Amino acid sequence: MNALGKLVPGSASRWRRLCADVAELETQLIELSDAELRKQSLGLRYRAKSGEKLAALVPQGFALVREAARRTIGLRHFDVQLIGGAALFDGAIAEMDTGEGKTLTASLPLYMYALTGKGSHLATVNDYLAERDCHEMTPIYRALGLTVGVVLTDDVPDQRRAAYACDITYGTAKEFGFDFLRDRLLLRRMGRNMDDFLGGGSSHRWDESGEQPVQRQPHFVVVDEADSILIDEARTPLIISAMGDRIQKEVAATYLWAAEQVPQFEEDDHYESDQETNRITLTATGRQLVRDLPHPELLRTVGLIDLYEYMERAIKVSRDFLLERQYVVRDGEVVIVDEYTGRLAEGRKWRDGIHQAIEAKEGVEVTVPTGQAARITVQDLFLRYRKLSGMTGTAISAAREFRKIYKCRVMRVPTNRPVQRRSMEVCVFGNSDAKWQAIVAEVETMVAAGRPVLIGTRSIAKSEALSNLLDEAGIEHQVLNAKEIAQEAEIVALAGQAGRVTVATNMAGRGTDIKLAEGVAEAGGLHVICTEMHDAGRIDRQLVGRCGRQGDPGTHRQYLALNDDILKSGFDVQKALRWEDRGRTVTGPLSNLVGRFRRAQRRVERRHLRDRSLLLHHEQERKKVQREMGQDPYLDTAE
Repeated sequence: MNALGKLVPGSASRWRRLCADVAELETQLIELSDAELRKQSLGLRYRAKSGEKLAALVPQGFALVREAARRTIGLRHFDVQLIGGAALFDGAIAEMDTGEGKTLTASLPLYMYALTGKGSHLATVNDYLAERDCHEMTPIYRALGLTVGVVLTDDVPDQRRAAYACDITYGTAKEFGFDFLRDRLLLRRMGRNMDDFLGGGSSHRWDESGEQPVQRQPHFVVVDEADSILIDEARTPLIISAMGDRIQKEVAATYLWAAEQVPQFEEDDHYESDQETNRITLTATGRQLVRDLPHPELLRTVGLIDLYEYMERAIKVSRDFLLERQYVVRDGEVVIVDEYTGRLAEGRKWRDGIHQAIEAKEGVEVTVPTGQAARITVQDLFLRYRKLSGMTGTAISAAREFRKIYKCRVMRVPTNRPVQRRSMEVCVFGNSDAKWQAIVAEVETMVAAGRPVLIGTRSIAKSEALSNLLDEAGIEHQVLNAKEIAQEAEIVALAGQAGRVTVATNMAGRGTDIKLAEGVAEAGGLHVICTEMHDAGRIDRQLVGRCGRQGDPGTHRQYLALNDDILKSGFDVQKALRWEDRGRTVTGPLSNLVGRFRRAQRRVERRHLRDRSLLLHHEQERKKVQREMGQDPYLDTAE
């Protein structure tokens, strides 16, 4: 119970009482047979459906889940996991360190809200994690008489409807959102209103083809990696395109033409770049150049104002969107790499013509946008749930935003064992070459000591560049980035072996658990190297959280250079260029400059927060106007 002392003053007594009540009930449940345990659960479900307050049933419900977990999967919830489960039940964002068992913790509130018969959802970041978590937790729920389903990208409507009809449903935020939009479109086509939006529970035919909505009304959800989904991806729109028969060849031709002309445009002479807004604006000279350039026949009907915008967009993607960092080209398609997870964002496209401009830049087929039939942001999707909660390893720094936008307080859940993670001095170098050489030297030292090393990079390109340097140094290693997602589980499973070196994008910072092999703890545990600051400090802390799990020892070190991207993002271009020039002449570590990098990161974080706040405001205003006009705010009125 020592961990309880780390809680907010005044709350510890409540959690002690809960843990004591659960422990007392647990001693009674141990004596029951499996059939009797299930009967107890069904009795609790009857009481919940009869209108008894769910909060009053928490001690008994938690005790049932704890005992079922012990019997079925050999795991017994720690007291701190009971506390985390209670925080989620209350609708909080629970900050739990890596290795503290968030998957098992989530089983507690998911079970409690499932007792009402209205369904519980767990939303995570990809199909792999959704399927894995569902598979691991299913024996617990089935032992207690509940049904469990998972929604995956390749599922057909009947499979989705069956999964949503279950007491507990696992899936990704993306699939939950697209299913909501598809259901919305179906209901409008049939002339039905939201009172009919039940899905799964109706036995009558909805239309001539037998189509039915797949979802039920959103009730309770636990969002895994809540800071990534609810904050970093908050602005991401989920869009179902309207079906159009005409492909406008001139639009594709204009994107391709603009991409070809980019090398002729120079900054300050032909265009200006606004660092704060990330806007590219043609100057009078630049507009004159657009008019003077030869135009293919297909562009004759495109207006001059439109041509200027196409050109500005083409210049922007040539400068700000980099291959192997923000996106990859796979099978002739441009696929986004999510900066916050390091994984491929299947099915997502940038808006406002950015995606098409990148396709033109890379010489792949330009997918002409056909308009949108339905749209919802990730933020709006989760605000529709009656009860929202979430869990992540990094939430405290975003507590204000969680409270303001989602009305969720953040609660720091103590670790089961004292943290032994140790931070080593930050190293700052004048340029990237010196930084990478120092990193390789540190890796050699750690490997010689028999310690595993995890190295986090900001992009796929940098993970592969570092891999080449390690090859040159003769250091055996594995690379984990968006190109190797199929081997992710296998690579992570071995990352705690003695002398093992794993180079990764920040996809290794979420949803993974690196277990130390025998003897590694005695050597000092896992060593994490952060090669660069990300736009959000939370991403850096996620990576650091891979070491020192469950009381294991571990160390981490941050490496920085004066030509790192964070300085260019956080300050104006000229200032960043001056520091980069200075970095070419100085030698040795420059640790006294660490504060400069942290200021740049804070500025970028504030800018992103402002952008998300503006998005929420505009979305709310747009929906308000459409509702006043009697329109569905999620559907395009022209569809």
